Amino acid sequence: MVLLALAVIFVIGPIVELYVIIQVAHVIGAWQTILLLLVEGAVGAWLIKRQGRAVLRRLLAQLNSGQLPTKELIDGGLILFAGTLMLAPGFLTDVLGFLLLIPPTRALFRAALMHHFRDRIKAGSASFLGSFGGGRMGGFVFGGPQAGDVFDTTGREQARHPGLSDREHS
Repeated sequence: MVLLALAVIFVIGPIVELYVIIQVAHVIGAWQTILLLLVEGAVGAWLIKRQGRAVLRRLLAQLNSGQLPTKELIDGGLILFAGTLMLAPGFLTDVLGFLLLIPPTRALFRAALMHHFRDRIKAGSASFLGSFGGGRMGGFVFGGPQAGDVFDTTGREQARHPGLSDREHS
């Protein structure tokens, strides 16, 4: 399944993008198509900067008020992904990137992601990239205890340092 997804992203996607660029060039001309791609890139860069700053301000406000900025972190990730899409030349990736930069449509993507993460956490198998290999991919694992976890059963918390023996921690 992962190989199929990678094939679509890295092989079929660029072929489709190239086809769309050629079709647009046939309709409006080659130079106009290149100019349109450059203008899309410039507008996208401006939107990424603007939306990124707004999300960063909200994230800092949430942190300063002592709250976990879940929504803001997901928005930041979506804006970063939008920026990555905008770097790739093509109209289809730019359209998806623009959709991720517009707050109302980004909210739809954010809601779907939050729903997906909630379902994974409830199932007890939530990992950041769990759908790619189902495990500790990327090292971000949420849910139940994992091998190597340390639990304080004495009622007093201690800073555990790797490399020190239990006697040196006491």
